[in-house]
Amino acid sequence: MKKIILFAAAAAMLAVSCQESLEDRAAREAQEFTRKNCPMKLGNGITTDSMVFDKATLTLHYCMTIIGQADTTAIRNTDIKKDMVEGLKGNTAVRPYKDAGYNFQYTFYSEKHKGLKLYEVKITKKDYSTK
Repeated sequence: MKKIILFAAAAAMLAVSCQESLEDRAAREAQEFTRKNCPMKLGNGITTDSMVFDKATLTLHYCMTIIGQADTTAIRNTDIKKDMVEGLKGNTAVRPYKDAGYNFQYTFYSEKHKGLKLYEVKITKKDYSTK
């Protein structure tokens, strides 16, 4: 009987230790998303180049390129955060991360002027929470 209890306890500990943390899952899924889907054209002259996860700040960071007519510094003066927040609220793919209170950051770069950051927005739980 002792052996059965010890075996059950060891099996339970092994099962718990093999579970992936949400932070590790976010990092893995971001890496897989980038590898499988990027670059990904979204329409309206925007391409998603990569997605990375920063464990220190619990932030999913999307790097994007603005192409063509939309590629102007005028975007710096455009308040797109509201649209980004609304899109995030309806995005069920990142629900576990929203439930955990993670941050989401979107950085838009110029295609014409390599490395030129046109716009950056960080969305926190305060922004997307409906509570």
